[in-house]
Amino acid sequence: MNIYRIEVAVLDVNDHAPVFLERTHAFNISESSSAGERYPLPVAQDADAGSNSVKTYKLSVNDYFSIDVGDSAELVLQKALDREKQPVITLTLTAVDGGKPAKSSALRIIVNVIDVNDNTPSFSKTLYKVSFSENVPTGTTLLQLNATDLDEGPHSDIRYYLMPRGSGDNSNFMITPETGDLILKGTLDYEEANAYELGVRATDQGASPRSGYSKVLVEVSDVNDNVPEITVTSFMNPVKENVEIGTVVALVTVTDKDGGKNGRTTGQVENSVPFVLKSTYKNYYSLIINAPLDRELLPQYNITVVAKDEGSPPLSSTSIITVHISDINDNAPRFTQDSMDIYVKENSKVGNVIATVTAHDADTADNARVSYALLDSNPEKIQITSILNINSESGDIVSLQSFDYEKLKTFQFKVRATDSGVPPLSSNVTVNIFILDENDNSPSILAPYSEHSSVNSESIPYSAEAGYFVAKIRAVDEDSGYNALLSYHLSESKGSNNNLFRIGTSTGEIRTKRRMSDNDLKSHPLVVSVCDHGEASLSATVSIDVVVLESTADIHTQFRHVPIKEENFSDLHLYLLIAIVAVSLIFLLSLITLIAVRCHRQTDGAFGRYGAPMITTHPDGSWSYSKATQQYDVCFSSDTLKSDVVVFPAPYPPVDAELISINGGDTFSRTQTLPNTDKPKVPNSDWRYSASLRAGGVMQSSVHMEESSVMQGAQGVLVQNWPTASSAADAEGGEVSPPMGAGVDSNSWHFRYGPGGPGAPPQHLKPGEVPPEAFIIPGSPAIISIRQNQGGEDDKSDFITFGKKEEAKKKKKKKKDKKDKKDKGKDDDE
Repeated sequence: MNIYRIEVAVLDVNDHAPVFLERTHAFNISESSSAGERYPLPVAQDADAGSNSVKTYKLSVNDYFSIDVGDSAELVLQKALDREKQPVITLTLTAVDGGKPAKSSALRIIVNVIDVNDNTPSFSKTLYKVSFSENVPTGTTLLQLNATDLDEGPHSDIRYYLMPRGSGDNSNFMITPETGDLILKGTLDYEEANAYELGVRATDQGASPRSGYSKVLVEVSDVNDNVPEITVTSFMNPVKENVEIGTVVALVTVTDKDGGKNGRTTGQVENSVPFVLKSTYKNYYSLIINAPLDRELLPQYNITVVAKDEGSPPLSSTSIITVHISDINDNAPRFTQDSMDIYVKENSKVGNVIATVTAHDADTADNARVSYALLDSNPEKIQITSILNINSESGDIVSLQSFDYEKLKTFQFKVRATDSGVPPLSSNVTVNIFILDENDNSPSILAPYSEHSSVNSESIPYSAEAGYFVAKIRAVDEDSGYNALLSYHLSESKGSNNNLFRIGTSTGEIRTKRRMSDNDLKSHPLVVSVCDHGEASLSATVSIDVVVLESTADIHTQFRHVPIKEENFSDLHLYLLIAIVAVSLIFLLSLITLIAVRCHRQTDGAFGRYGAPMITTHPDGSWSYSKATQQYDVCFSSDTLKSDVVVFPAPYPPVDAELISINGGDTFSRTQTLPNTDKPKVPNSDWRYSASLRAGGVMQSSVHMEESSVMQGAQGVLVQNWPTASSAADAEGGEVSPPMGAGVDSNSWHFRYGPGGPGAPPQHLKPGEVPPEAFIIPGSPAIISIRQNQGGEDDKSDFITFGKKEEAKKKKKKKKDKKDKKDKGKDDDE
């Protein structure tokens, strides 16, 4: 954008004729006037300029007057007047311009010949010059005129008048006739006229008044009374937000009507905007971009341009230029979050709006018009467009099919939002669909009771005790959560006896409530109802006939053939196989590492780091077994037909080594030993475990021991293997072996001690007791006996012994191994 200064000179043509301000002008000339007297003639005005303006004046032919054209036209008296001959003389004054052809106008001049008044008023100056500022107030006296007349009386009484010159030259001025004061009656404006030339006349009051003439020049000085004016001459609006820095947005012109320093101006941008005002030529400026624009941050700028002059005090003005920023597609649609989780109930209606996605675009118009589309995140697994649809304008996601939680629990896809800009921009959001389960599947009863067409029957002996296990119903529900939480109930059935059987609500185990009586039926039809916990609970039933048999030998387990569903080797099987192999390898490596570490510790003299257990005898017939580090409870349960040993770790005893004793009965007593100042020792790594104890009868007792090893026994009961104790003196231990005989039905074990050994005479026995067997306790002559049923076999493996010599331990171990082989042979025969 460039600026070129062009000056146009308008050439004048003679299209205006000279014009007089009045049609008739009168002169009162005394007859005593002498030849050569001059009288100024009215001046004609011509709007044209140069040679086309007024050039000359012509006077009609007469005997008394001629015209002298110099700076102004004057009427010259050629000879004395004679009022008696001609009291009134009529002349014609013609003003002619210099045009070709020339134009003219005429003024009628009437000369009244007055009787003698031979002195005319005379001004002190032929030209008066005054200067005032343009802000002078109205009514100010600019000048007082002074004229004198040598006559006396009325002929010297002077009055002052303004003479009209041109068009409206004296409109802002007035003269007081009596005093000659020149007064400002309007306002002065330097910007309109910087000087005024006034003609004044002084006239006496004689019978034939005579007048004197003079000029007044009023000069107007400038004051800074005009503010600069700001004009936008060219404007580019709107402006694109990607416009380059340095682009000219608008051309601005600043003008001031004042003159000199008061008219010199400067312009600048006031507020902090990415625009600057740069001067190009004098008072011409360019509005230029000097920083990047961003419509999303600010769509329009109100630029305040300030112009200030150099007056004292300076004046300034402001102008606001509003620049609108047009948008380009520089913003992609944005979702409120990177991923969305949507929960949909299964079996929902087809066509339901399951969710609405919304993306916002910071642009405007077409650049912000967003359309939505579905993208398959995993097209190999599921075709999203076959089950969902999206409204491209609103973003509503509509289901095209009903969902089944049991077939499809969750899936994922993406939604793309694309604007309509050129080129279009887009962004994606990941949508996770979670199918919510509804209780639409009834429980399914598993084999062997799932075959509805077959007769389900179970047999129990007549001698069954209360709590006898009859059957276990198992069921599954394809739903999840509370919809798959099952409970088992016995329903009322014709001919059934609900007082005889009960079922575990959560386990499904059917057991007897009490023993059989002679009044009970031999066949009991049971109806088991399996219910889930859904809001609309669903259930399934199965019928079982429970037959009571007189002898347990008649009970035969029914084996049913369950068809195996043949399935092809799928990828899931391959994954499971790989996982099993990997876990097995990790377990094998861990086991080898553990064995190596244990062997390494034993070779480093680990036996010396452990302390032996403390076994204390008491005179009241009890013995205590404890250690400062840990203690265990050995309990015998009565919940099953066969009793096993269960060991529960007890809390650590205090540092002063609290000992728990086992009395002759089933009660415990605590004895407090002296505080132990030595550091507690951990159990010796040489402890070993022998075979498990299985007693035929019901046993009740508890023993506090150290290390424990728990194993699974019959019908889910935990069984404790007995440990081997070590001696503290020589780090050798005697093996502890539990009783292995079957048929032990005594209700308690009694532990006693006293002098004697394996050959000592037996103590007095109560009915049902067996001879006591000795247990040798290191460091004490105590003997501990176990009361068993009469007639039990006396076998060395039925006792717990403690020895100090390695040879005795080996001999007893050999005997035990032989006895175990014999017992195993007997069990095999049975």
